[in-house]
Amino acid sequence: MQSIPTGQFITRSAEETFELAYQIGEAVNEPTVFLLQGDLGAGKTVFAKGIGAGLDIDPAEVNSPTFTIVNQLDGPGARMRLYHLDLYRIEGGANEVYDLGLEEMLNDPAGLVVIEWPERLGEFAIPNAYQVMISDLGGDERKIEITRDR
Repeated sequence: MQSIPTGQFITRSAEETFELAYQIGEAVNEPTVFLLQGDLGAGKTVFAKGIGAGLDIDPAEVNSPTFTIVNQLDGPGARMRLYHLDLYRIEGGANEVYDLGLEEMLNDPAGLVVIEWPERLGEFAIPNAYQVMISDLGGDERKIEITRDR
């Protein structure tokens, strides 16, 4: 397996953003957490779809869980289970996050967790997570910075 790339990347289309995330999904072979930050419309869900596709999950199944907050995806042939969370509507911080069952998701030995709007986690700390900051550079161009907390 490849290693998960870190650093700064410029993508010039939604397809390039998807492809970068696809390569990351392909490289994952153990429980991993990605915290996706960026303004509305920056491409967080496109990135999540790419990760899902890299796990052999149909990207059409990976939709923004804005109203459901959590989507669990693990269709036939998927290499890992994908937990896709959108915390945009969460206001209570750590207490609401505990109620979502995030601790169980993080302890799933076959789970990969993607969290949109991680700033809503409040006091709930997730060690060893990959931070993904997506910035809109205008048009379809995005700057994607990937770092890992230790």
